[in-house]
Amino acid sequence: MTLPSNYPTILNALKQKIQAAQIKAVLAVNEHLLLLYWDLGQAILEQQAQSGWGGKVIQQLAKDLKKAFPDQKGFSERNLKYMRLFADAYPDRLFVQQVVAQIPWSHNLLLLEKVKDLETRKWYIAQTTAHGWSRNVMVHHIETQSHARQGQAQTNFARTLPAPQSDLAQQLLKDPYSFAFLTLADDAREQELERGLIEHIKDFLLELGAGFAYVGSQIKLEVGNRDFYPDLLFYHLKLRCYVVIELKMTDFEPEYVGKMNFYLSAVDDQLCHADDAPSIGLILCKGKNSTIVEYTLRDTRKPIGVSEYRLTESLPDDLQASLPSIESLEQELKSLEAPEGDC
Repeated sequence: MTLPSNYPTILNALKQKIQAAQIKAVLAVNEHLLLLYWDLGQAILEQQAQSGWGGKVIQQLAKDLKKAFPDQKGFSERNLKYMRLFADAYPDRLFVQQVVAQIPWSHNLLLLEKVKDLETRKWYIAQTTAHGWSRNVMVHHIETQSHARQGQAQTNFARTLPAPQSDLAQQLLKDPYSFAFLTLADDAREQELERGLIEHIKDFLLELGAGFAYVGSQIKLEVGNRDFYPDLLFYHLKLRCYVVIELKMTDFEPEYVGKMNFYLSAVDDQLCHADDAPSIGLILCKGKNSTIVEYTLRDTRKPIGVSEYRLTESLPDDLQASLPSIESLEQELKSLEAPEGDC
């Protein structure tokens, strides 16, 4: 059978409609579920205030609800207590419907446990909705305080990029970056840092944020019959531009910007498509003096940002498990203390 020439186009369009409908259906189910949980939690709160409901009543309620709805999960005693906490945290049902219900129940429980400030929760809800974060990805961003680091890099984007792109680019860069998956010696070199990041490229992309696509490491740029190799090269899908990253195991020095400026010119000339936006540079340093960075970037015409990074010291899991806990050490020290009067 010969298919019409436009069949693939029509098929793709229908697939997109089906996928969009499926997403809407999932969101609608999630919204109804969370509103149900809020209603149950609110009812428990009201009865606790009016009739003095305690733990035993909630325990009995869980049994009766599971008996009445044996095929429906979510009515355990523990989950009912979470519902009560959920309703207490968000007194406004409309807010739950319009904002909180955009992410799954498990994500909401994570936010209730780890984030106490409402505005910060709203930030993580918005980011999860925009980027489709899984629960584990959300954990990473919460534990590394992404909300406090987002858009904090020192840049010259306001002067070197058009307004819409400069604002988006600024929000994408953090300061500091947290590479909790790396453990390097104090005298490590840039090559070791680069190698470590490449080995953990998925985690590195997670820390960079949504939209970054890894192009390569040490991509050759030939200029004036010489070869040059920037540390890392990415392409950002929303900004539609290349992002050059240079890694430094030392504090920021003004000459780092000159080298980055050179790399950006070479990437713009040799790699960029006509539709690409100007390439952006990010210099990651062990430390930086804000005033020195400001002076260095002031008259630089290429878009460049400067951020610090943090390397979190961590022990392997098997070694960490073998170490005594703080509590056991305290008990051991108490047992060694001599009674009063002994010498």
